[in-house]
Amino acid sequence: MKLATLKNDTLDGRLVVVSRDLERATEASAIAPNLLAALQDWSRCEPLLRQLYQALNAGQAQDAFDFDPAQAAAPLPRAPQWCDASAFLNHGRLMEKAFNTDPIPDMDTIPVMYQGASDDFLGASEDIPLPDEAHGIDFEGEFGVIVQQVPMACPPELALRRIALVVQINDVSLRGFGPREMRTGFGFLHAKPSSSFAPVAVTPDELGPAWEDARVKLPLHIDYNGQWFGHPNGAEMNFGFDRLIAHAALTRKLSAGTVIGSGTVSNADRAAGSACIAERRAIELIEKGKSTTPFMHFGDRVRMQATAADGSAPFGVIDQRIVKAPAPTV
Repeated sequence: MKLATLKNDTLDGRLVVVSRDLERATEASAIAPNLLAALQDWSRCEPLLRQLYQALNAGQAQDAFDFDPAQAAAPLPRAPQWCDASAFLNHGRLMEKAFNTDPIPDMDTIPVMYQGASDDFLGASEDIPLPDEAHGIDFEGEFGVIVQQVPMACPPELALRRIALVVQINDVSLRGFGPREMRTGFGFLHAKPSSSFAPVAVTPDELGPAWEDARVKLPLHIDYNGQWFGHPNGAEMNFGFDRLIAHAALTRKLSAGTVIGSGTVSNADRAAGSACIAERRAIELIEKGKSTTPFMHFGDRVRMQATAADGSAPFGVIDQRIVKAPAPTV
């Protein structure tokens, strides 16, 4: 099943069901007004939405219309919680080697995770407004899941069954703030502005064999200013989403609609390229003694697309431009 949120005059948008080929959509407001409401009542809404999805794919849905991804908000324009991990250890090890930093204790056995802002997620075609190029603007290609309510101290095997939807993410980062914020021990704040999401959220079964071991085993193709940047595969994720959810829920329940991110998709094979500029810069520093790829400037554009074996893009496409944020007004 594939779901999206179209923009309207509300904070949470309106829920639609999208066809498997992403060409058509139909309103789901009779089932739930928005995706967050559906997730909060998932046991009732999921089978009804699935029936509507089947009717849409069969050409039997009433009032179906052409799906325009440019009109889509993030699947969840705002969420109760956003927890992002660093589940691809290759990425962390490259950073440690490039900058000669001590390994994070227990990183191989305990997931690293921070809690980011979840009140203002961006749609896949929206510009990314930021205040200053000097902050070290970067993109990060990731996968994520959206959960039903998860109980405190939930074990991984139960956490797996609480996954409602899978998403594709651009976790925008401001690298200039990262080192200081990590040294404080309090985690990221300024370094992590609003993240962006591909237009369509999918149920795990929609990914077929690409959903295995609680991982999205698909390449994430990234173009930067029209040039290939990388196509790392989610299969090399060291901690599955079941482990990440269990880690996040160790001492707290997770509300329905909580989003859990994988962190930057990263592969050991250098030929796969990278999913963020910081990783490419680290590789340049290791191999050449100097980082030469600059961080993003206003007007730069990034495109991200996870691609299935048949060439389709299950989540749609993220295609965004960095722009200068307007000056605040009183």
